[in-house]
Amino acid sequence: MKYLVNNSNDPRYNLAFEEYCFKSLDLKEDYVILWINGPAIIIGKNQNTIEEVNQDFVNERGIKVVRRITGGGAVYHDLGNLNFSIISMSTGIEKIDFKKYNIPIVKSLEKLGINCELSGRNDITLDGKKFSGIAQSVWKKRVLNHGTLLFDTELDVLSNALNVKQDKIESKGVKSVKSRVTNIKPYIDKDIDIYEFRDVLLRNIFEMEGEVPQEHKLSQEDLDEIQKLFEEKYSTWEWNYGESPKSNYQNYKRFDFGSIDIRFNVVSGLISDTKIYGDFFGTEDVALLQEKLDGKKYDKMEVSKIIENEPLEKYFGNISKEEFVDLMFQ
Repeated sequence: MKYLVNNSNDPRYNLAFEEYCFKSLDLKEDYVILWINGPAIIIGKNQNTIEEVNQDFVNERGIKVVRRITGGGAVYHDLGNLNFSIISMSTGIEKIDFKKYNIPIVKSLEKLGINCELSGRNDITLDGKKFSGIAQSVWKKRVLNHGTLLFDTELDVLSNALNVKQDKIESKGVKSVKSRVTNIKPYIDKDIDIYEFRDVLLRNIFEMEGEVPQEHKLSQEDLDEIQKLFEEKYSTWEWNYGESPKSNYQNYKRFDFGSIDIRFNVVSGLISDTKIYGDFFGTEDVALLQEKLDGKKYDKMEVSKIIENEPLEKYFGNISKEEFVDLMFQ
């Protein structure tokens, strides 16, 4: 395992940096990146950006909105939040597995006296409150596991910047976003800042792996490619917001694995403009399923045939074909 240094606070550059390292560096090597964003909302790959952010508040505060390549829900970052990225080879079946890839983070935090635990679908909690949200992507037998660590974040800003659906809050057994999150700093005995916290955490991660920290330095060619990705993808409206076409059918449901919000038009009996939003995690790109539905008859038997051999669990998680068909016809 090696670590990569990225001192940028621009969330658009940082997500470009992360994606490039995930997909372009030596596939046989594991990497760790610890990085800090300026104020930003980071949108899950499959989410409808407009509905996830308090746009007026975001505009007033100059908060950037950037989409990431992993599923899950929207999260707030600022200079009091430390992000971690662990890039590694997948072993065995390619699937989303939060426990396996986050034990080193949990154990490293425990060495700082933070008695935390993996909780729910993809959270790390402390005294029953969330301080870390985790997401994953699988690509060509590579796993990107990344998450937030709320160290000294402005929690008031966090709760005002995000539009969190009420059913998601209620599923946690709490009444508001603010009441279900906490910062790490009050739980640490030593008076350290976020940069000291970052350095200690990095040492602990390598110690957990039984390794001495080694830095991997990027070449100028690597940096040029990251800059290109920053400019051509992560700085664009098309990637960060994208189109949200009008639809004459919409249905939303929350499952144990996350929510699905499906929308499409039915014109002359045919399905068109299918969009599937949500905070689900999957190893397959949901755009492939959208394309297979477009142009087909809006008929239960027809849709059932289309998805008969589709690996729905790879798109969403533990959903049956009957449940998906019901989503399209209720």
